[in-house]
Amino acid sequence: MTAASPEVRVEREGPLALVTLSNPARLNAMTRGMWLSLRAAFEALNADDALRCVIVRGEGGAFCAGGDISEYPSFRFDEAQLAHFHENEVWGALQALLDCPVPLVAQIEGACMGAGLEIASCCDIRLAGSACRFGAPIAKLGFPMAPREAALVRGAVGDVLTRDMLFCAGVHSAQRLYDAGFLLRVLPDGDVPGEALASAQRILELAPLAARANKRSFALLQAAQLPSELLAEAYRYAGVLEHREGVTAFLEKRTPDF
Repeated sequence: MTAASPEVRVEREGPLALVTLSNPARLNAMTRGMWLSLRAAFEALNADDALRCVIVRGEGGAFCAGGDISEYPSFRFDEAQLAHFHENEVWGALQALLDCPVPLVAQIEGACMGAGLEIASCCDIRLAGSACRFGAPIAKLGFPMAPREAALVRGAVGDVLTRDMLFCAGVHSAQRLYDAGFLLRVLPDGDVPGEALASAQRILELAPLAARANKRSFALLQAAQLPSELLAEAYRYAGVLEHREGVTAFLEKRTPDF
């Protein structure tokens, strides 16, 4: 049987939308096409006045294990292509999530790493199973987190854990993320889908205009501009040897030699 193509699927149940990240062969790792689809999905949802809540989830018991590293050699080692990937494809999708005018509920199961952590950081209510693992161990791949993405994660996860994730490739439990204030609730793994739906139902029962007003307030409070010089130099590492070595070693299933 041929594996299903990676996709972002949107289903509607009246005023509730369910957005599913689907690349189950790779624990829902985000391909470039999925980033573009995620942006398009949310841009369409954001224009829908009947929308009142969105659940973001992954296919088959995982949320999102990060980026699809198998694609990386085709673009990451060129500065212009790398900048386009992060500033247009990835950030374009994340910004569309941040622009959503209604509450987003993250239904987090299994792996929530890298790109998954960034997507979850855009959500308003985050629920996770007790076995979930969180991190962004991209130092093992020889590259940093893009500035806008790092600011997003730091704002949601907190400074201490974000530094550990990026400097030490730290991977943490759901309980640790709950203690840090990232998660609203840690649940038995099988209970996460039902509780996500119950949370969405509670939102649907309350005043939609109030929810939209609160979302506008939070967006304004969280808005921050990164220094232009930071963005100007952010992708100069594209052709650096350790960047190439980190990605190549991962794909060759060996320890990188930094």
